[in-house]
Amino acid sequence: MKPEATPKMTVLSSPVGVKSMINSLVAFSIIVGFATSLFYQGQEGQVLMAIEHGHQEMQVQVAAEHHEQLRVKEAQVQLTAEPPDVSKEECNWSTGQWVYDNVSRPLYSGLKCAFIFPELSCDKYGRKDAMYQHWRWQPHGCDLPRFNATRLLEKLRNKRLVFVGDSLNRNQWVSLVCMVEASIPDDRLKMRVFNGSLISFKAFEYNATIDFYWSPLLVESNSDDPIIHRVEYRIIRADRIDKHANAWRDADIIIFNSYVWWRKHKPDMRMKVMYGSFEDGDARLEEVEMVDGFEIALKKLTEWLGENIDKNRTRIFFAGSSPTHNWASNWGGVDRNKCLNETEPVYKVGYKAAGTDYSMMEKAKLYFGTLEHKGIHVEILNITELSDYRKDGHPTVFRKQFAPLTKEQMANPASYADCTHWCLPGVPDVWNEFLYGYLMYK
Repeated sequence: MKPEATPKMTVLSSPVGVKSMINSLVAFSIIVGFATSLFYQGQEGQVLMAIEHGHQEMQVQVAAEHHEQLRVKEAQVQLTAEPPDVSKEECNWSTGQWVYDNVSRPLYSGLKCAFIFPELSCDKYGRKDAMYQHWRWQPHGCDLPRFNATRLLEKLRNKRLVFVGDSLNRNQWVSLVCMVEASIPDDRLKMRVFNGSLISFKAFEYNATIDFYWSPLLVESNSDDPIIHRVEYRIIRADRIDKHANAWRDADIIIFNSYVWWRKHKPDMRMKVMYGSFEDGDARLEEVEMVDGFEIALKKLTEWLGENIDKNRTRIFFAGSSPTHNWASNWGGVDRNKCLNETEPVYKVGYKAAGTDYSMMEKAKLYFGTLEHKGIHVEILNITELSDYRKDGHPTVFRKQFAPLTKEQMANPASYADCTHWCLPGVPDVWNEFLYGYLMYK
């Protein structure tokens, strides 16, 4: 099948009526940018390295030829005849295959995106292979709608979209911001603002806001600080969500995500649940299994949505579980290497890693289903299986570190490789293509 051409980006002119605020916004942008650089420990400005980019393009051509040879040798990689087209409503976007595409991919440059986070900018931090940027998700029987940043921003005109969740949801937020910001070439017409747990991207010409709000366990918890928290020691407050809900109460579109923080890091790991409050003197703690804590949080979230959401205004999504690739033995590799040096997806059709808990998404569907009788429909972004294939898409050791890794540390991926988050451009771009398709066509 012939790959679709990349849509041309529309150059936007300065809007009528915003010039009077531009000077103050420029000054504010400088202040916010300086504070942000301190807050995120010296996040560096993005620089386009022309020589390195040219070298990567050459690598991509060589990698593409190598990949085509592999496709001939391995029967699993052969593309079957394209099934008949079906309507977008009938087609399941979540089942399909990854197709190598160095024509329409990537959708943006990670080196040029001014809003990318350094822990996701893998090519900037030493990753030499660029194949991970050139895979396109091809559903069986149909095509994903072609992403158009200008059309999405028009859809978001005078609206607020909020991602609510953990660092993987922030990963998707960064992806979407990079996907749209290139269509706003004037730096005075876009801005990123940090305010504690809330990060905002503003597209001023459209009066559109794309936010991320840190709430990894949905309800209030001891992990609500986006910087200072203990991953293995978690306490949730079963009956407290209003502090977080105030951050998304006025949103027009909300994308919730909360899976990775409910996974066990060791077999005996459990979750503490707090009822009551110390202020009222009735505080008590109970210890539950991690999955039971997940259900407690879902119950409180759905209760709040049922009582507070305006079904005629707000669209709600819940993103599927983002798989990790920490155990290479799942795809025939060596566990001590984790996902380091992986350059291609898993090709086995229907592959599901042993550590990916698909049952958690089923629990989420059950709880959100209880809102249907109130006319509130929560749409599920089912991205788990397609992401499970992408063992090659993680930063591993190629990311911003608190301190640069030594050669010995670089050679010890079991301790230092990040096989949870995703390089950008990469897999989360497809998650946002799903979101775009729902917003525009469903």
